[in-house]
Amino acid sequence: MDWDLIGQKLESLRRCLRRVEEKCPQDVATLSEDYDAQDILALNLTRAVQLCVDIGAHLVADTQFPPPDTMGQTFDILQVAGIISVELAGQMKKAVGFRNLAVHNYDAINWAIVYAIARYRLTDFEDFAKAVVMASCKGY
Repeated sequence: MDWDLIGQKLESLRRCLRRVEEKCPQDVATLSEDYDAQDILALNLTRAVQLCVDIGAHLVADTQFPPPDTMGQTFDILQVAGIISVELAGQMKKAVGFRNLAVHNYDAINWAIVYAIARYRLTDFEDFAKAVVMASCKGY
């Protein structure tokens, strides 16, 4: 397991989350009008999801499980492997759904959902990072 690479990805994840926290407006109405904030939040949230998928795929590659067929399945495998909880796997799969919408259908983004993620769901990414660190301590 290349824990140095995972550590670099975790640091990138931390930076993405910090940018979202710093640039998230005080309310959804402001976000709906602020194109710069929209871009910063959407980009950094999609990066955060992609980093989690990349880290997860790296962890899965070091298990007996076959590679996932989808990004969301990465988190199912991590849950079965005991690295993340069922609840966190579900939240991360929802994050993948957001990422897919943001990447493939940007004009259809609901900024109220982005605002809710930025204000109330960043802890999912933080919990994922903590679970990865715990996995490194357990020798996964």
